[in-house]
Amino acid sequence: MLFDTHAHYDDSKFDKDRSEIIQKAFESGVGYILNASCNISSAVESISLSQQFEFVYAAIGVHPHNVEGMNENTIVTLGDFAQNTKVKAIGEIGLDYYYHFAPKEQQKSWFIRQIGLARNLRLPIIVHNRDAHEDSLKIIKNENAKEVGGVFHCFSGSVEMARELLNNNFYISVGGALTFKNAVKAVEVVKAVPMDRLLIETDCPYLTPEPHRGKRNDSSYVRFVAEKVAEIRGMTFDEVVEATTLNAKTLFKIH
Repeated sequence: MLFDTHAHYDDSKFDKDRSEIIQKAFESGVGYILNASCNISSAVESISLSQQFEFVYAAIGVHPHNVEGMNENTIVTLGDFAQNTKVKAIGEIGLDYYYHFAPKEQQKSWFIRQIGLARNLRLPIIVHNRDAHEDSLKIIKNENAKEVGGVFHCFSGSVEMARELLNNNFYISVGGALTFKNAVKAVEVVKAVPMDRLLIETDCPYLTPEPHRGKRNDSSYVRFVAEKVAEIRGMTFDEVVEATTLNAKTLFKIH
């Protein structure tokens, strides 16, 4: 069964058919979905979805776009939410220097704070990193995120950065962008990363893979990512599914 390690079913783009789409994904061979949060209300919805569907799990955290509204009560609330057994990670958290929705220093401060929360809870982290490679890596090292590990989702860095992350107990996740014609760096990363440290995802409803690029993404399309990984590495589709699902279950402690 496929494991979509990063989805956003709390997104308004799924308001009209959320349950149907999630069920359709399961019936198409997706046996596990991790829904990642971007703020407190998103975390509430992620947990709710995980209660509704046995094969859906939740990650809770505040995305760098939304950190301006954070305070210490937010951290306490996330800690309370993490007591739910379907919560498997803190995320998505990190840095985004592309959009500048929040000042850099604020993003860094709350990224550090949420890593600390993850370490206290013994949960892995899911990292959003856009145009912030140097600072993301520095914070991961300085805050000893290696202690709990995690994943850099929709990885956009170099092979060298991927190797540094592997040395710090992180997995590398690839999504629909891997299938795009201009995906040169991502292909090199997939070739270089050991198979036991690679994850696949959709980031749905965003980043829809070929041949459906431009349409709304959903977890059933994660198979196109798996197919591309298989093509790049000279493996069968089934081998990629088996390996990436085992990796995700290991990282998120799903038995």
